[in-house]
Parts: sequence; structure tokens; C-alpha cells
Amino acid sequence: MPLFRRRSAPEKRPQLASESPPPGLRARLAKSRDALSRGLGGLLRGGALDEDLFEDLEDLLISADLGVPASRRVMEGLRGAVKSGRVADPKGVLSLLRDQIEQILAPCARKLSLNARPFVVLVVGVNGVGKTTTIAKLAGRLQDQGYSVMLAAGDTFRAAAVEQLQRWGERLDIPVIAQEHGSDAAAVAHDALAAARARGVDVLIVDTAGRLHTQSDLMEQLKKVKRVLAKLDAAAPHEVLQVLDAGTGQNALSQLEHFNAAVGVDGLCLTKLDGTAKGGVLVAIAEKFAVPIRYIGVGEKRHDLREFDAAQFAAALIPETLNA
Repeated sequence: MPLFRRRSAPEKRPQLASESPPPGLRARLAKSRDALSRGLGGLLRGGALDEDLFEDLEDLLISADLGVPASRRVMEGLRGAVKSGRVADPKGVLSLLRDQIEQILAPCARKLSLNARPFVVLVVGVNGVGKTTTIAKLAGRLQDQGYSVMLAAGDTFRAAAVEQLQRWGERLDIPVIAQEHGSDAAAVAHDALAAARARGVDVLIVDTAGRLHTQSDLMEQLKKVKRVLAKLDAAAPHEVLQVLDAGTGQNALSQLEHFNAAVGVDGLCLTKLDGTAKGGVLVAIAEKFAVPIRYIGVGEKRHDLREFDAAQFAAALIPETLNA
């Protein structure tokens, strides 16, 4: 007997926003790509492929939020390609940069695998990263794939957060387990998992309070939520999904480091990539942590939550020509 009973998708789905065909990833990463393109154009037009250029290129990549380790790795590959004669012109440099970035990202392009029922996703992150909207998009995505979904309003510190999740539940026709403002978040998670099991729900998504990674008391409460879930199901949560805001740049690495130490992060969703020139931070994250990147958020619409594809991301980040 299969873990999941896939359901036929209904004819109509509640909308997060207009469901017109989503624009390509290239269009969504325009700010990040344009920032790199301007810098690359200034360096590569008429410049000799020598050590001075390599140093300037490395500085450019670091300033584009790829981080020092990833930038050095990319430049080592470029130096070797130029020395061997495989790269001899600016077009070759751009192609090599895309290939190197894809190689860094590829090991992290791992899709979410729903291998339990109910499959419990614990969503974590600091305030303002787009956590609640991401939960709604993910819930809608899973619905479209034929799964039944339940939400748990675990951000009990803010009454508005519970209300917001309940509104999404109403719009998506998804049940939301909630308690009054100030309730024990771990109790909400416990009740939600018990309800999901009783109702035969496929996926339970648990919201949590947005917290600074430096707030040790709130981190302890997050650990408690995880422990309580494990009492009902030793394997739960099956996925700790951290939401990061691309616009925070290198600070996203610090957030991931602290949350990973506290509760063990299984996967990432990087949001707001359409509104920032700091999309290169995804490369820095992949190089340092090698944590699976499940999704990227490239807009406010329902279908702007997309499964991460390393090749597509690298191609959208690095211009094809210096005029791109």
C-alpha cells in the first residue's frame, strides 16, 4: 500500500496571486545578473587574460556575494582553463564562470522527497524572510500535485501571524491547527501532528515564530517543538526547512549556521531573489554548507516558488554576452 493516496487536482485552485504563466528565471534574476554583467563588461572588454585581471575578477565575484571560498574556487578553475588554452576570450570566460558556478550548486539541487505519512515539514527562519508566504506557496504546490495538506500555526508569539496563516488556509481550503495567542508552540505542533495522523493527511507544515538566531531562549523553544514532534513520530520532523532572504547577503550564512546548530537544517528555500542584486549568495551557501536547496522564491505569485535547478540558476546569473 503506497504511503500517499494521490488525489486528482481540483478544477479550480485558490490563488495566491495572478496565475498567468510565470516569467523565466532569467527575467527574475535580472538584478543580480545585471550587476555582474556591468562589472564583467568593464573588466573583460579589451583586457588581457592575465593575473591582474584574475584578481579583479575575484574581487568582483566576492562583491557579488559569492563569498571568498566560492570565488577562489571559481577563479582556480578559470586560471587552469586559460593556462591550458581552453579559454582564450571573454566569451570563454563567461561560459567557464557559468560552468564553475553550476558545479558548486549541483550537489545542492536535491528535491524534497515525501517518504513518510504524514510528512512533517518544520519551517524556520528569522522575521521578515517571507516564511508565511512561502508556507502558503508550498502548500498550494503540494495540493496541485495531489497531496492533502494541513498547516500548524506555531508562531504563537504574534497574533497577526496566526491570523495570517488562517487566512491562507481559508483561501487554499486547507485546515489550520491553531491555539490562542501566547500558547505553547510545542503544544500546537503536538496537536497538529495528532490531528494529521488521525485524518490521514499527507503533509503537515508547521510554522514557527520568526526569531533572531542570537536569541538563545527562543532557540530553546524551537528545539522543544522538534522534541515534542519526535515523541509522536520518532522521525519527525522529516524536514527542517529554513527560509532565507537573498537580500540579506552574507548574513544569510550566519543565520543558517546558527539554525543548523540548533535544530539541524535539512533543506533551504531562498526567497526574494527577484528583488535583489545579491543572488550570488546562493553560491556562497552551497560552497560552505552543501545543504540541499529545495526551492527558490522569485516573486509574489503562486508559481514563483520554484524547485531549484543548478544549471538554470547558473545560466540565469551569468550573462551570455557582455551586453546581456
